[in-house]
Amino acid sequence: MAPQMIFVNLPVKDVSASKAFFEKLGYSINQQFSDETTGCVVISDTIFAMLLEEPKFQSFMAPGKEISDATKATEVLVTLSAESREKVDELADAALAAGGTPAKEPMELGFMYGRSFTDLDGHHWEIFWMDPAAAQG
Repeated sequence: MAPQMIFVNLPVKDVSASKAFFEKLGYSINQQFSDETTGCVVISDTIFAMLLEEPKFQSFMAPGKEISDATKATEVLVTLSAESREKVDELADAALAAGGTPAKEPMELGFMYGRSFTDLDGHHWEIFWMDPAAAQG
């Protein structure tokens, strides 16, 4: 059985700026699934963020619903694991340098460490590392 994939679809105001933001974080853009209104950010072999300019995003929504303004309300927390504490800091620092903003204070629990940021459109991203020994119980 092939591994299940996830495509997180996010509304954005400027797809070019959003693609550039995620490229500054070290992610690539799959050009096969991107155009002038869509950007497919490759996070891993099975995880993708689909950046859709708001009118295109709206076309996939149920009738009568509105797009959430992620700068005013949190519609989702996108959480990614990292292989080390250093990778958490590397990704969070890259996001801040690329124009993102801190979402909350870093989380330090000893066995788990995390940081968060919001992207250019206010979407909340969490990056965390967990000690493998603690994860095994």
